[in-house]
Amino acid sequence: MIGPGASVFAAEHQVVIEKYAFAPVELRIKRGDTVTWLNNEKRVSHSVLMLGRNEESERFFPGEKWSRTFPDAGRYEYRCGPHPEMLGVVIVDE
Repeated sequence: MIGPGASVFAAEHQVVIEKYAFAPVELRIKRGDTVTWLNNEKRVSHSVLMLGRNEESERFFPGEKWSRTFPDAGRYEYRCGPHPEMLGVVIVDE
């Protein structure tokens, strides 16, 4: 059974990490969608640290990726754990 407002067709989105930056910096998705962060750096590991949510991915190395599904609407600001100058946001609409 699908709850009210839930999408029947969840989508997958990608954020590329390259040159110490997330691209896109701002990503707007629907509730239930999944975001995958792909590390395209040559030698550096990164993580995804959700600000104010006490949640951080493991560090992932060049060529590796990490995914998270967003079941709830809201604004999810994040940064790279080891590189706090790297910022991004996922905006989850109903």
